[in-house]
Amino acid sequence: MAEFEENYEINEEVETEDIEITENEENFDEAGEKLPFAKAEVVRLMKAHLDDDKMIRERVKVEMNKFLGEVLVNVCKQLNEYPYSTVEYEMLKESTYPYTNIERINEEKMRILKHLDAIKADCDALSMDVKATLKINDKPDTTEDEDTLF
Repeated sequence: MAEFEENYEINEEVETEDIEITENEENFDEAGEKLPFAKAEVVRLMKAHLDDDKMIRERVKVEMNKFLGEVLVNVCKQLNEYPYSTVEYEMLKESTYPYTNIERINEEKMRILKHLDAIKADCDALSMDVKATLKINDKPDTTEDEDTLF
């Protein structure tokens, strides 16, 4: 999130009339469906963070806009789970945690999966030991243990 804020620059040279025209003309996708954000702003932010030689297809612009709208909806659903009538910053931080800490979450996931693999390997080794030493599948030898009283 901090990287985004550091790289986010406000372009004050653009006149507000140009922005209104751009938003009115470009805030719809191919099917005429209204997008959640001004497409020009989303594209500007994408270009600011992509390599200079990258070109962005129209469908990518639209889908990124929709994706960002879905993220906003999901965060707001999380915020609605709080019983308070005012949304506080700490609530926002907690609601956006999965999006802002995805790298750390993925690292933790990989650590847990490796640990589970190690546990599985230990279980397999113990299972082989039990089968070898206790001979679970073998039947007891009845010739030596026969009861001679009957």
